[in-house]
Amino acid sequence: MKKTILFLLVAVLGFGTLVTQAQAKKIGMKRAREIAMKQATGKIKSSELEKEKGKWIYSFDIRNAKGTITEVNIDAYSGKVVSVDEENAQKEADEKRLEKKKN
Repeated sequence: MKKTILFLLVAVLGFGTLVTQAQAKKIGMKRAREIAMKQATGKIKSSELEKEKGKWIYSFDIRNAKGTITEVNIDAYSGKVVSVDEENAQKEADEKRLEKKKN
Protein backbone atom coordinates (compact mmCIF):
# COMPACT_ATOMS: atom_id res chain seq x y z
CA MET A 1 0.00 0.00 0.00
CA LYS A 2 2.80 2.43 0.91
CA LYS A 3 4.63 1.62 -2.33
CA THR A 4 1.48 2.33 -4.35
CA ILE A 5 0.96 5.69 -2.67
CA LEU A 6 4.62 6.59 -3.13
CA PHE A 7 4.47 5.62 -6.80
CA LEU A 8 1.34 7.72 -7.37
CA LEU A 9 2.88 10.69 -5.58
CA VAL A 10 6.03 10.52 -7.70
CA ALA A 11 3.95 10.13 -10.88
CA VAL A 12 1.78 13.15 -10.05
CA LEU A 13 4.78 15.33 -9.16
CA GLY A 14 6.57 14.29 -12.34
CA PHE A 15 3.52 15.08 -14.45
CA GLY A 16 3.20 18.47 -12.77
CA THR A 17 6.78 19.30 -13.76
CA LEU A 18 6.11 18.34 -17.38
CA VAL A 19 2.98 20.48 -17.49
CA THR A 20 4.84 23.46 -15.99
CA GLN A 21 7.61 23.19 -18.59
CA ALA A 22 5.12 22.89 -21.43
CA GLN A 23 3.29 26.01 -20.24
CA ALA A 24 6.42 28.18 -20.25
CA LYS A 25 6.04 30.88 -22.89
CA LYS A 26 8.50 33.20 -24.54
CA ILE A 27 8.21 36.86 -23.61
CA GLY A 28 7.91 37.89 -27.26
CA MET A 29 10.05 40.01 -29.55
CA LYS A 30 8.25 43.26 -28.63
CA ARG A 31 8.89 42.85 -24.89
CA ALA A 32 12.49 41.71 -25.48
CA ARG A 33 13.06 44.80 -27.65
CA GLU A 34 11.83 47.05 -24.80
CA ILE A 35 14.23 45.38 -22.37
CA ALA A 36 17.16 45.61 -24.81
CA MET A 37 16.59 49.31 -25.47
CA LYS A 38 17.02 49.97 -21.73
CA GLN A 39 20.53 48.49 -22.01
CA ALA A 40 21.82 50.51 -24.97
CA THR A 41 20.75 53.67 -26.73
CA GLY A 42 20.52 53.90 -30.48
CA LYS A 43 18.71 52.25 -33.34
CA ILE A 44 18.17 48.50 -33.66
CA LYS A 45 20.13 47.28 -36.67
CA SER A 46 19.05 43.63 -36.40
CA SER A 47 17.05 41.35 -34.14
CA GLU A 48 16.53 37.62 -34.02
CA LEU A 49 15.41 34.72 -31.87
CA GLU A 50 18.17 32.14 -31.69
CA LYS A 51 19.31 29.17 -29.67
CA GLU A 52 22.70 29.86 -28.18
CA LYS A 53 24.52 27.51 -25.80
CA GLY A 54 21.31 25.51 -25.35
CA LYS A 55 19.16 28.54 -24.42
CA TRP A 56 16.67 30.51 -26.47
CA ILE A 57 17.59 34.19 -26.59
CA TYR A 58 16.52 37.31 -28.40
CA SER A 59 19.60 38.98 -29.84
CA PHE A 60 19.71 42.68 -30.81
CA ASP A 61 22.42 44.70 -32.53
CA ILE A 62 21.94 48.34 -31.55
CA ARG A 63 23.91 51.07 -33.40
CA ASN A 64 24.54 54.26 -31.41
CA ALA A 65 25.18 57.81 -32.66
CA LYS A 66 28.95 57.13 -32.83
CA GLY A 67 28.34 54.21 -35.17
CA THR A 68 29.43 51.49 -32.77
CA ILE A 69 27.23 48.46 -32.21
CA THR A 70 26.16 46.98 -28.89
CA GLU A 71 24.85 43.41 -28.93
CA VAL A 72 22.22 42.78 -26.27
CA ASN A 73 20.99 39.25 -25.55
CA ILE A 74 17.76 38.65 -23.63
CA ASP A 75 16.60 35.28 -22.23
CA ALA A 76 13.51 34.39 -24.31
CA TYR A 77 11.59 32.97 -21.35
CA SER A 78 12.59 35.01 -18.28
CA GLY A 79 13.32 38.35 -19.94
CA LYS A 80 16.62 38.64 -18.07
CA VAL A 81 19.57 40.31 -19.73
CA VAL A 82 22.02 37.55 -20.66
CA SER A 83 24.79 39.78 -22.01
CA VAL A 84 25.66 43.23 -23.30
CA ASP A 85 28.75 43.36 -25.54
CA GLU A 86 30.36 46.02 -27.67
CA GLU A 87 30.83 44.81 -31.22
CA ASN A 88 33.68 45.64 -33.56
CA ALA A 89 34.27 44.87 -37.23
CA GLN A 90 36.46 41.84 -36.51
CA LYS A 91 34.02 40.29 -34.05
CA GLU A 92 31.11 40.80 -36.45
CA ALA A 93 33.07 39.21 -39.33
CA ASP A 94 33.93 36.21 -37.13
CA GLU A 95 30.26 35.74 -36.19
CA LYS A 96 29.22 35.80 -39.87
CA ARG A 97 31.86 33.19 -40.72
CA LEU A 98 30.65 30.91 -37.92
CA GLU A 99 27.04 31.33 -39.04
CA LYS A 100 27.96 30.31 -42.62
CA LYS A 101 29.70 27.18 -41.32
CA LYS A 102 26.56 26.17 -39.41
CA ASN A 103 24.43 26.43 -42.55
